[in-house]
Amino acid sequence: MSNKVRWGIISMAKIAQEELLPAFRDAVNAEVTAIASSKPSAKEIAARFQIENVYETYDALLEDPNIDAVYIPLPNSLHAEWVIKAAEKGKHVLCEKPAALSAEETAHMIEACHRHGVIFMEAFMYQFHPQHQRVREIIASGELGELKTMKVSFSFFLEGRESNIRTNPELGGGCLYDVGCYCVHAIRNVLGTEPERVFVSAKKDKPGGVDLSAAGFMELKNGMTALFDASMDQKQRHHYEIVGTKGCVRVNRAFLPQLTDGVSSITVETDDGASRDETIAGHQYVLQVEHFSQCVLEGLTPFYTPANTIQNMKVIDACYESIEREAFVTVD
Repeated sequence: MSNKVRWGIISMAKIAQEELLPAFRDAVNAEVTAIASSKPSAKEIAARFQIENVYETYDALLEDPNIDAVYIPLPNSLHAEWVIKAAEKGKHVLCEKPAALSAEETAHMIEACHRHGVIFMEAFMYQFHPQHQRVREIIASGELGELKTMKVSFSFFLEGRESNIRTNPELGGGCLYDVGCYCVHAIRNVLGTEPERVFVSAKKDKPGGVDLSAAGFMELKNGMTALFDASMDQKQRHHYEIVGTKGCVRVNRAFLPQLTDGVSSITVETDDGASRDETIAGHQYVLQVEHFSQCVLEGLTPFYTPANTIQNMKVIDACYESIEREAFVTVD
């Protein structure tokens, strides 16, 4: 293998066009050599990003021996099928979040990747922005005192929802899968602990439909509590706050700093009345692509491990069970 990983992209989803193709272009150790899409615009997109090959089917792309890894931004319900097919063809896999529709399905996918000797990572891009490491440093410094709670919000207003895959239950729609998964992930990974019990309530778009909004409460193993709200039916918000006995830290653009060219800010307040803002910049999609590509080049396990992915899905499973039972649910 050369010093660049040769990538194929399965489908021309909006996120692939707007975020990942530019990120692959800017990454120092990756290049997209093929895309697979039956859309008439595929050749135009390929020309814009100087991509050599356009395949009309996903299977044809996976047969290409000159592709080392694939990025999969398909609807959630199709992740498992195509991750497994990619693994069987010896392709390393970067798969959009959520990895699948349950922890069991996720474990099955990851086992297939392990069996075929390929690397798998779920594409939670936000965690690659350096602001979250800065939050961990502030926590470790003791400036906030004993940590007590974390509050996370991620919402947007979904236009044209009648025809959007996010409201299609057969395709794995719902706000918990779409944006709530970020809230769950941030609570677990920024704090470095796991939820023991969860209680979640949701508003559905219609009887038998997907969750448009959800709000949850978590009891964590380290003694803290956490609150989150996620929605496809509210104005755009994406922030989190961690509160301790002596201070608090707020991440003001926690999940979508690319909307401000990668620039975000955190606000720290302490009980002596002091307050400060810190500006932190980073291109999280590029950093994600470069990290995974380096793992492929060196045969390493990504820092965001498959085991962590499975655990995140276990919490999401518990959240959905809580919605259905209208009760607290213990996380496996």
